[in-house]
Amino acid sequence: MRDPLDLDHRTQLPDDLLDLLRRHPRETWADHPNLGATATFWLRRHAMFRELGASLTGAARGRRDDAAPPEVFRRWFAPRLRFFLGELEGHHQIEDAHYFPLFLRAEPRLGRGFAVLERDHETIHADLLAIAQSGRALIDALARGADPARRAADACAADADRLLTRLMRHLDDEEDLVAPLILERTEAGLGL
Repeated sequence: MRDPLDLDHRTQLPDDLLDLLRRHPRETWADHPNLGATATFWLRRHAMFRELGASLTGAARGRRDDAAPPEVFRRWFAPRLRFFLGELEGHHQIEDAHYFPLFLRAEPRLGRGFAVLERDHETIHADLLAIAQSGRALIDALARGADPARRAADACAADADRLLTRLMRHLDDEEDLVAPLILERTEAGLGL
């Protein structure tokens, strides 16, 4: 039997974890008086991960179709992939070590949700390692000709697709759990 909270199977968090979201739906967040600088920064980081992840995935798919000359692709893709991987890994480390424990102390009823998010981080970490490897392999294969580059592009695009799909689900669920908690308790009230 598959786990309904598994990142590859869930479509949202369970209803019992979304009580605060029902009180503070997404469409109210931007104008909410309790949306402070920390939460705004955090939501912007998530938006950046979504945008850059989609760009990298699109580039990897485009490389399969020879959409850009190899050198142009390499110069664009390699630094952005490094940035994305490093920033996302660091972001998750800060959440796991600092923010999630803080939020859990403030609202223990959300413990199962934070456990799910931490498990997501482990899954996404493995995806980051996979795309780092397939991305490097793609960059290396570009110098070896069209066939090796096409095979490497296929593998990198598959890793990018898997990462992006999982990341989108995770970011949505994380926001649904955390943003309403911040709006409910305020950043100062949570110790942010």
